[in-house]
Amino acid sequence: MTTKFKNYIDGQWVESSNGKMFEQRNPANLEEVTGLWPSSTKEDTLKAIEAAQRAFPAWKKLTVYQRAEYLKKALSAMVRRQDEFAEILTLENGKTFSESKAEIGSAIKEMEYQINEGIRLGGETMPSSIDGVFAYSTRQPLGVVSVICPWNFPFNVPGRKVTPALITGNTCVMKPASLTPQTGYKFLELFIEAGLPAGVLNFVTGGGTSVGNEMISNPIVKAISFTGSTGVGTRIHETAAKTLARTQLEMGGKNPVIIMEDCNLEDAVNATVTAAYACAGQWCTSTSRAIVLKSISGKFKEAVVERAKKYVIGNGMDSVTTMGPVCGTDQLKSILNYIKIGKKEGAELLLGGNRIITNGFERGCFIEPTVFSGVNENMVIAREEIFGPVLSIIEVDSFEDAIRVANNIDFGLSSSIFTSDLGKAFRFLEQTEVGLTHVNMMTALKEPQLSFGGIKHSGVGLPEAGKTGVEFFTEHKVAYIKYK
Repeated sequence: MTTKFKNYIDGQWVESSNGKMFEQRNPANLEEVTGLWPSSTKEDTLKAIEAAQRAFPAWKKLTVYQRAEYLKKALSAMVRRQDEFAEILTLENGKTFSESKAEIGSAIKEMEYQINEGIRLGGETMPSSIDGVFAYSTRQPLGVVSVICPWNFPFNVPGRKVTPALITGNTCVMKPASLTPQTGYKFLELFIEAGLPAGVLNFVTGGGTSVGNEMISNPIVKAISFTGSTGVGTRIHETAAKTLARTQLEMGGKNPVIIMEDCNLEDAVNATVTAAYACAGQWCTSTSRAIVLKSISGKFKEAVVERAKKYVIGNGMDSVTTMGPVCGTDQLKSILNYIKIGKKEGAELLLGGNRIITNGFERGCFIEPTVFSGVNENMVIAREEIFGPVLSIIEVDSFEDAIRVANNIDFGLSSSIFTSDLGKAFRFLEQTEVGLTHVNMMTALKEPQLSFGGIKHSGVGLPEAGKTGVEFFTEHKVAYIKYK
């Protein structure tokens, strides 16, 4: 019997008002329905927003230390239930169990940091030009905020969105991705277990045209934190402008790694391949373009292919699996279409390029690790986000050409260079057009103490994590006190 789940609104589990449900299926075995979820309506979402509005005054009134106690209890439960959450994440998303455990571990670090950052958050005192006046600033919560989560990191991302929102005194409506609703549900359970007051965190499942539209257009909502595609993020930004709600949009990427002739080739290959195929290439910070100096391209291509061949494809719960399926049939079709386009454009397929449909794999969304060579910067596969296990190798003549090719793209999320030349490393850091960059490290690396977000078509608004994580969910208030 397939489990039927409910929304969580104002401290109560409730069905959608229309009674409709949608299925979530395991991408490793599409015959397995993992749960039935409410196809919620605008009316359901409005109830969640209004519940959050009612809960806001009392939640705001608590001291930051009182709010932190609730969040610390949720964090303790997260630490205790790591394996349980990792299994659900693998079941819904397809990533390997070890990758899911790593995501839960990252969420723990993100949540711990944001709790403490919220406690530290304060204003500043400044001298006044007027004698006998004391001047200072402080920060205060916005009100009701919407949190719209992605399917590729459905546990970690809520951790770095919901935590700073709640610790700073806001109340939330959270929408999980429809591909991974149970992972979001498990995240919610932590706060229920912690005794969070009714209405402070509400959970609604369903489509973007019903649930999502109300979450971004309702004038009660003061801020929207979203992770997902650039197309959807752009529409959110346009809609939010009508109510003057602030937006925090973490969107697409087409992340380059530059391989110089003086690099440590083994390190460069390992980092490139890891960031290209971890989580089946479905990180927004995955390496999708390897920009390689021609003098070293032959060795690099050979080593990349040999390293990529070592991946063991399979169900993420199998201990020998090192790359699971992609997340769902839409993703499968999209990636295969991009591979088809790459072949048609004349790129040379060095490895992979196929859906795996033997030995039971036909029931899942499995794609081989794929490597294209002979790619030029104007090809579709070099410009558009594929979001799958596809790496394009682009050969260039010089360091300057590599920088130009890396920047000649609409996206600006992450980048990396492998070189032993300190001068070139710093020139790269100055010139790369991204929000997150690296030297001799993979493009996917990030840590919770530093902000995370892109520029250009990759990000809008204050970035997540770090100090800006809590800053986004607060507004300034300045006070002048005449005491003489």
